[in-house]
Amino acid sequence: MRILRARIADGVGSTARGFHSSASNLVTYMIPIIEIEEYVTEKGANPFAEWFNALDPQAAAIITVGLARLAAGNTSKVEPIGEGASELKINRGPGYRIYFGRDGKALVILLGGGTKRRQSDDIADALAHWRNYKARKKAKNR
Repeated sequence: MRILRARIADGVGSTARGFHSSASNLVTYMIPIIEIEEYVTEKGANPFAEWFNALDPQAAAIITVGLARLAAGNTSKVEPIGEGASELKINRGPGYRIYFGRDGKALVILLGGGTKRRQSDDIADALAHWRNYKARKKAKNR
């Protein structure tokens, strides 16, 4: 994650050349390095959103933190699952997994989610979604 610091004018101590240098008028912006989007099927279904929306609030918060870390470029808990897709392992609760593919260096496509218990089925579904995403993108670019 890139961090930008900007000074804001607070009307106190401002001069024609710049702003007051007190720490109280500094604002920090945290800009994600990786953009995250959700895969949508040709019929308009969103596998990740369907899974995420069924989670309880505590689990949803855990997943949200994991996604924020991924957006910040933290891939320490990412493992490849084949064909260019990966899983983000979250070792909390039942062992949450987020499945995604990278489309370039700065874009992640969320393919689905699950838990360790259904991991093999979830991986198969994620890979099918990833193949479909790549095929649709290739056909669109022709």
